[in-house]
Amino acid sequence: MIPTYDLNLLTSLDMLLAESSVNRAAERLGLSNSAMSRTLSRIRETFGDPILVRAGRSLVPTPRALELRETVRQVLESAEALRIAPQKPDFKQIDRVFDVRANEGFVFQYGGKLIKAVSREAPGIRLSFVIKAEKKPNALRDGQIDLDIGVLGESGPEIRTQTIQRDRFVGVVRADHRLSSHETISAKDYAEAHHVSVSRRGLFSGPIDKALEIIGLRRQVSAVVTSFPSALSVARTTDLIASVPERQTAEARRDMYTFPLPVETEEVRVSMMWHPRSEHDPVHRWLREHVRQLCST
Repeated sequence: MIPTYDLNLLTSLDMLLAESSVNRAAERLGLSNSAMSRTLSRIRETFGDPILVRAGRSLVPTPRALELRETVRQVLESAEALRIAPQKPDFKQIDRVFDVRANEGFVFQYGGKLIKAVSREAPGIRLSFVIKAEKKPNALRDGQIDLDIGVLGESGPEIRTQTIQRDRFVGVVRADHRLSSHETISAKDYAEAHHVSVSRRGLFSGPIDKALEIIGLRRQVSAVVTSFPSALSVARTTDLIASVPERQTAEARRDMYTFPLPVETEEVRVSMMWHPRSEHDPVHRWLREHVRQLCST
């Protein structure tokens, strides 16, 4: 006989694994703590596993629970997709706000183009760009943001991820900088110049410095800013070199002198991330496609 499972039981299991707390899971599902506890007992009996076990004052998932997590999510998403009628939305009639977390460089390069493309097809859709202060997936899980764009940081196992752009770092100086007359800039010339670096945490050292150390060189970082457009603004009015992603800063680098970095650095991979609850939302999917197309050009 093929075993059957109550879909509501899987929904409760999904929430318990997401929260690792009976109290928080009960609150999000609109249940009492006692009802949630009874449901957890049913889940344990159904799957023949404790699912969540005590670790100090917290609950942690068992290995079996970790194995089940992604499968349960897929089953629930498939069930939701069956429930929703596949109707094409009337974009002219949609009134909706999307909260998009991205860094200042992305907004500078693509924000205006994305707004223009969106408003052309769906004038009632508005975009709210949120500064990327952190990379944790909590904001996606809690519904605080709809889309997360940037270099992939900490992510949850359920978060959907798609690479939308590959980039590389380049060096940039003002048009009349002494290095702008060089056909090629050596690692020695690069290291001996003064630099403005980018770090949200105020760090004066990063991957470029490690690459220089390998060949016995060290650069002088005179200033640290929190965004690539800010670094380029500083480089425009000083003798400092800004090292920035090439594709994401094309507009901000206009009329400046750009050169390949004389040291090897890792490829910059920009990703788009969203929560599974938005996977089958046709409007969300439409927005993701616009972002993907913009970043692929």
